[in-house]
Amino acid sequence: MAENENIAVVILAAGESSRMQKTKQLLPWGKSTLLGSAIKEALESNAENVYVVLGAKAETIQMQLEKSDVDLIFNNDWKKGMGSSISCAINYLLHLETNYDGILIMLCDQPLIDAIYLNKMISTFKKSGKGIVATAYESRNGVPVLFNNKYFEQLSLLDSDKGAKAIIMDNPTDVLTIIPMGKEIDLDTIEEYEQALKSHK
Repeated sequence: MAENENIAVVILAAGESSRMQKTKQLLPWGKSTLLGSAIKEALESNAENVYVVLGAKAETIQMQLEKSDVDLIFNNDWKKGMGSSISCAINYLLHLETNYDGILIMLCDQPLIDAIYLNKMISTFKKSGKGIVATAYESRNGVPVLFNNKYFEQLSLLDSDKGAKAIIMDNPTDVLTIIPMGKEIDLDTIEEYEQALKSHK
């Protein structure tokens, strides 16, 4: 097993899944749940530590979580959107004694993102010298995304639903993208979830 890198993985799982109309984080996936699977892959990566941001239905989700080596962060302002969860996590990390080189932000509803992909992001980050390693989409760059700690202050101030997209867009020369090869699918509706279950049994 490779030596752990000084990177924190933060899994965003604070949303209320309004379009899914079910608690998305706890939907079955493999032998676990969507959130449980994301945690498993993050723990199997070469990152140093894994954190999970909870918000909506936090108590219910916490009770269902399998015991694992992750730290839970509670975002009381989860209704403000993804940006608030990112800033909540960053402010939590900034108060720790650990000084991470970077933070890798991932979602709980991208079940095809695995440890191999996360490790590719981490190794690319280490080798490239770029401050941001993002996942390439058709018209934009997005999550999972790895930020150098020089962006922590900006990330700590986010509070909109746009997440960290603005920071990525404002620093194009400092961004390296990775082609996800279909691993980037995210599940927002029950139809998307059921289709993904059929396709990836």
